[in-house]
Amino acid sequence: MRIGLDYRTVGSSPHSGISRQVYAMEQALESLPGTQVTRFTVAPLDDPLRQRAVCPPWGCPRTAMHQPHQRLRFEAGFLPRALREQDIDLYISTFNMGLPLPPRPPGVRYALLIHDLFQITLKNYHANRLKALVYRISDYLSIAYALRVADRVWTPSQYSADEAVRLFPGVAGKVRVLPNQVDGFAGEPADLSARGLPPRYWLLVGTRELRKNVPWFVSAWARARAQAPGVPPLVLVGSLDHLPEEQRGLPGLHALGGLDDAELHALYRQAERLWQPSYAEGFGLPVVEALSVGTPVAVASGTSLDEVTPPSAPRFSPSDGAALERLMLRLADAPREASAEELIAWAARFNREAYRQRLAALIEELS
Repeated sequence: MRIGLDYRTVGSSPHSGISRQVYAMEQALESLPGTQVTRFTVAPLDDPLRQRAVCPPWGCPRTAMHQPHQRLRFEAGFLPRALREQDIDLYISTFNMGLPLPPRPPGVRYALLIHDLFQITLKNYHANRLKALVYRISDYLSIAYALRVADRVWTPSQYSADEAVRLFPGVAGKVRVLPNQVDGFAGEPADLSARGLPPRYWLLVGTRELRKNVPWFVSAWARARAQAPGVPPLVLVGSLDHLPEEQRGLPGLHALGGLDDAELHALYRQAERLWQPSYAEGFGLPVVEALSVGTPVAVASGTSLDEVTPPSAPRFSPSDGAALERLMLRLADAPREASAEELIAWAARFNREAYRQRLAALIEELS
């Protein structure tokens, strides 16, 4: 089978979470017998990516690849013909939308990877209201079209699958769950002594997006810490700029950015617990990464975090600050609810081999 893979996220943001899943899918597909993978993207004219991907003759800046007019040019003016010329059997779009516009090349099937639908259900950061409106409308139309023409829709969680069906009931018969691949960390963790971290701390990863619920969480943590000195300091992976100004100087609050994999590995391992307070989450990568090194987690309930978290892990409402405060006070000095070995074993259900087997079954279904 000749499979075409949408590689645009790799060109625009090669280190993002979505790109990491594109790499995982690429490697898994290449390991399947009788499968040949062809990458499709747009790129600057001098980009080395052009040596290993099928690109249009025109170039595009990395930062502009997902602008509506650039997407239209690629998906309507280039992709249908390119898929036909490359004799593709199955084309996989990897970022919620992006399937070719008509006419569909004869014999080509389409698979759509939907990570989540928050870009059309939640507020997102944009430069101004007009830009936010333009993107919201274009994203909705693009997602609706892609869901309609896709032969299969793959989501990383049952939560995202249910959201897709809730918003677009017509896709119910073609949605399948493909949990993300989480490899954990290769190599030794870095030495973090120069980072000036406290000897014990709780950890929270990701501060930018509103759905991460970070200011609400920090408020509860500050109240709990004021009541009990045993509540550990809090380390955020991200920028304090996304917090209200009155929170940025709180005693015991630390923020780190620009971490490489070895530093992130060490940060997870040394944390007493990872907290994930998101009120909307399509998968929950930091949770599985923490579990993969044996670090306990506590998560907000109600989204995909329920699926990726062991049953023994503490859960809390993402809107009840008083209950979260009580939970923090209880967990500050409580013994861990599961051993490191048990947490690592749980995380293994999302490893490379598990992902490859599930993807192989989904590809077989489309053969």
